[in-house]
Amino acid sequence: MKLRLAKLALFLAALLPVARLLWKYFHDSLGANPIEFITHSTGDWTLLFLLITLSITPLRRITRQYWLISLRRMLGLFAFFYGTLHFLTYIWLDKFFDVHAMLADVAKRRFITAGLTAFVLMIPLALTSTKGWIRRLGGKRWQALHRLIYLSAAAGVIHYFWLVKADKTKPLEYGAVLAVLLGYRVAVWAISRMNSNPLPAADFGKGTSSTRAAKPS
Repeated sequence: MKLRLAKLALFLAALLPVARLLWKYFHDSLGANPIEFITHSTGDWTLLFLLITLSITPLRRITRQYWLISLRRMLGLFAFFYGTLHFLTYIWLDKFFDVHAMLADVAKRRFITAGLTAFVLMIPLALTSTKGWIRRLGGKRWQALHRLIYLSAAAGVIHYFWLVKADKTKPLEYGAVLAVLLGYRVAVWAISRMNSNPLPAADFGKGTSSTRAAKPS
């Protein structure tokens, strides 16, 4: 019951950014450049949800609140939801579905290429997020596929960094958080390898015991 309430609260909270955009639209409060406001807002929330999704595994392990893992799928899907809104804002409101203009952007503007890469990498993650796909792919292959989220987040940070011309504080902040999350994963992997290949007992001294390798997230 508590988990259901937590999921409901998270679902409603995750809708607040889009509700805010709708409220601003109907109250003519999107500023002098509404398209730019929507683009930046949906892009920020895409990155935020990607990073929050990636933080679930380390947070679960550190706090031992194992129920948090049940929220990861919803958070990931909301990252895709806001990424889709971000992409639609570009192809619809900005380019009016002009394919030639969009292809020219991809070829000439590297931040567009990075952003498109980040979005495309999220598509297979969203499509295979169900339990049925986990069974079809198998646990190991499914986990390997879903590590694309790190590449998607990295491409998103690069997209933001290349987009901003003056104050790069926010993309650097996102990059720093992503670096910490990647560093944590590398540290867990390294410790897992060390534990799975322990040194001889003589090198440790008395009272040494073997430990199980940590499971990959």
